[in-house]
Amino acid sequence: MTRPEADDAALPLDALLTEAARGPLARLLPVAPAARLAAAALRSPAATAGRAAGVLADLGRIGLGARPAAGRTDDPRHADPAWTDDPLLSRLLQAHKATRAAALELVEDLAADPDDADRLRVAVARLADLLAPGTNPLLHPRGLRDALRSGGTSAVRAVRALAADLASPPRLPDGGARLEPGTETATAPGAVVLRTPLFELIHYLPATEQVAEVPVLVVPGVVNRFHLVDLAPDRSLVRRLVEAGQQVFALSWHDPGPEDAGRGLDAYAEAVVEALGACGRICRVDRTTLLGLSTGGLLAAAVTARLERQERVAALVLAGTSLDRERSRTGPSAAPVDDAEVRAAVTSVGRAGLLDGRRLAEIHALLCPEALVWPAWERRYLGDGETRPDPLRVWNLDAQPVPAALFRDLAGLALTGALTRSGAAQVLGGPVDLSAVDRDVYLLAGVADRVGSWQAVYRTSQVLGGKCRFVLVPGSTAAAVGYGTSAHRVAPGAVSAGNPADAERWRAASHVEQGSWWEDLVPWLGERSGDVVDAPPELGGRGLHPIHPAPGTYI
Repeated sequence: MTRPEADDAALPLDALLTEAARGPLARLLPVAPAARLAAAALRSPAATAGRAAGVLADLGRIGLGARPAAGRTDDPRHADPAWTDDPLLSRLLQAHKATRAAALELVEDLAADPDDADRLRVAVARLADLLAPGTNPLLHPRGLRDALRSGGTSAVRAVRALAADLASPPRLPDGGARLEPGTETATAPGAVVLRTPLFELIHYLPATEQVAEVPVLVVPGVVNRFHLVDLAPDRSLVRRLVEAGQQVFALSWHDPGPEDAGRGLDAYAEAVVEALGACGRICRVDRTTLLGLSTGGLLAAAVTARLERQERVAALVLAGTSLDRERSRTGPSAAPVDDAEVRAAVTSVGRAGLLDGRRLAEIHALLCPEALVWPAWERRYLGDGETRPDPLRVWNLDAQPVPAALFRDLAGLALTGALTRSGAAQVLGGPVDLSAVDRDVYLLAGVADRVGSWQAVYRTSQVLGGKCRFVLVPGSTAAAVGYGTSAHRVAPGAVSAGNPADAERWRAASHVEQGSWWEDLVPWLGERSGDVVDAPPELGGRGLHPIHPAPGTYI
């Protein structure tokens, strides 16, 4: 595992929610900072004119061929040799780079407020990225070659595909791609054994004659769907766990509608408590391990803190869950937000009743275009348009709406960090003290996560009171959960007493283990799963019987 390059590129949760409420155009054109920059330009005409003259001179030299060729680039859109070898394309790419550099320098010259400078740097970099010559399929060398070979039909197809994708959110390459639940994704055998207006509870079919006594309940995030743990028939954490003898359940959230606008964090916490009770009844045991994904981990931790008997939770597995407020607001993606912006976003979503999940998908994709936009862009606009969708990308873009009350609660917790202060946050009618949660914790983070940095997730090990095994994976947490990984980083004997407060000290003491983190999780769970018992003869039990085959009707 190499040292991560994007440690400072993550966007805190409150910033993600705020930007999603404002929409992607606000990210590309922050009106108030841009207006202040324009006013500063009028007050300093000499500086503005100097930058303009400089970029015009650069463009003139590029046009005359005096500037060096573009050279190879790590950007896959400009990796074709024609960007270096063709005089016109080489000049286009150099002109784009010169203009981008001049715009960023102008921001540095004129933006007096550091927060304005951060926002404008993000906006300029992202807008320049979207306007890069390689983004235009009619300018891309491969697109030009295909157009010549096909007599222009490939260009017509690309333009039509682009127009279709831009017509409705998420405005991303093939943003409407779908995989069939039950046959292409979410294929692990099982059944829905409980259905409420908010969730379905799926009980997965055991794969062994004997199973662990203590079940595992998957609590997905409140935006993306549960089947990240069952992404594809050959890539399924659920299948791996049942093969290891675990009894596995999963919550599947219902898509909220306008009538659900008032459902806040408490409603989702109550759902977790109800599902805990159902798992206990079915398995005839009073303990369950909670496996929380992203904000599902926040729910799992908060519910554990509020249970009358904390022993009802055998252990916690938290993937990509940050319980502390992000302290750093710097970096290429982390433009800061303030209280006023969060309040405005809460008001806006409150009027609408829901935050459209497709807006969150757009913002999230723009945070990581090299993984979530450009590979699909190439397949969609330069290929034949028939490439099979990537299951992880389809899952990423299939975001659910967020009720206004839940948006308010999550944005407030992320902005204030109230969960880390004993009694400052209220859940299920009482104060939350996460430091009193003494359950063993398995904490997973990805070095390339774009919503909450891995260092922020690491701080969760300092917030909870139990022993914590922290595992760092290359790439994103979502990719690691969905696909497993070929390596992961751990520190030997890592427990809460041995996890230093500083994440970098932990990384310095850690080492790389080859093989999927799934194989690290399986024995960790086994040690906390009680006795081995006979597998149940049927799914459900004690009044909770199968009512629909997995993956249910709410997906």
